[in-house]
Amino acid sequence: MTNAPIALGLDRLLADADLRRPLIGRRVALLAHPASVAADLTHALDALAALPGLKLTAAFGPQHGLRGDKQDNMAESPDFIDPRRGIPVFSLYGDARRPTEAMLDAFDVLLVDLQDLGCRIYTFITTLRYMLEAAARRGKAVWVLDRPNPAGRPVEGLTLRPGWESFVGAGPLPMRHGLTLGELSRWFVAEFRLDVDCRVIPMRGWRPDGAPGFGWPLGERAWVNPSPNAPNLFMARCYAGTVMLEGTTLSEGRGTTRPLELFGAPDIDARAVIAEMRRLAPGWLAGCRLRDVWFEPTFHKHTGKPCNGAQIHVEDGGYRHREFRPWRLMALVFKAIRRLHPDYPLWRDFVYEYERDRLAIDLINGSDLLRAWVDDPAATPADLDRLAARDEADWLEARREHLLY
Repeated sequence: MTNAPIALGLDRLLADADLRRPLIGRRVALLAHPASVAADLTHALDALAALPGLKLTAAFGPQHGLRGDKQDNMAESPDFIDPRRGIPVFSLYGDARRPTEAMLDAFDVLLVDLQDLGCRIYTFITTLRYMLEAAARRGKAVWVLDRPNPAGRPVEGLTLRPGWESFVGAGPLPMRHGLTLGELSRWFVAEFRLDVDCRVIPMRGWRPDGAPGFGWPLGERAWVNPSPNAPNLFMARCYAGTVMLEGTTLSEGRGTTRPLELFGAPDIDARAVIAEMRRLAPGWLAGCRLRDVWFEPTFHKHTGKPCNGAQIHVEDGGYRHREFRPWRLMALVFKAIRRLHPDYPLWRDFVYEYERDRLAIDLINGSDLLRAWVDDPAATPADLDRLAARDEADWLEARREHLLY
């Protein structure tokens, strides 16, 4: 018996006239990015515009833009007029990060078709929350066209603490939440008690535990970068850990061909770091393989300087989905460096996602708990494990009622 081909939310809406019948006669907007494509790789904007009776009146782009043309983090996108359709394309990562009243006046129903990476810090989910809140306030409808979570169902990391909400912290989620965007919309509505007309068009045939993709329909659907430095499934698997590198002086591999699968710097000895990691918590290296490497970023941190570091390999037979814990793995990298070099300038102090008064590493983790653990010479891996395990168990229970698959 073979599994039926996967059908994403967009595919189902395009194929089923009855499903989209409630949209007829209403002004429709689309929130999308470059990975918002149908099975034949037609972009959602083009595919929806070709449907009879569907009136597209606006489009929205999240961070990196509708076209995905903004390479780096914190590069804002402008509003513009779509040259083919003459409709406004509003940026939700420019002068505004929450939709303005003028933006909301442009539609009755918002279709959300965003490929997520399954990580709290990925700003598309914050944009989803902001749109749901605005829709609730103005009586607009939101339809989420669901897509796979390429990191699958596993949960990992500390829960964001009260008062630590930010554009990279949409709510009290762990770093790796294990939900699809549609499921997250259901959780947002319940968590923040939103009185909003929110509908999810679920996928058909998604198998989050199925090998070899474990969340992504590998070999069945093309990977299109949802953001410029999200080039493949393997980056998505690592991202809940390697994204923490953004809050450090270590390179996360931006400016190389394997961003967010690498870490390194000109002044570390990768083999010594890996050896210290194995000494401290060998179990935290499970499910992947680390290979010490040299790389030279062409832009971003350490541009033009040879960096020693490691690549996290999760693309071959050594990958074990349930055992791989990227958040713990990267926490262990930081701990090993701090043990080997107590005075290493690890934490990067800069304006991060519009926040000036809190360190980026703390914003990323939703509290200062991870940084405090790294910097405390007496703190052990068992201490962090106990702290995170409680949060992970609580989240597994909290998310249960919102699962669609």
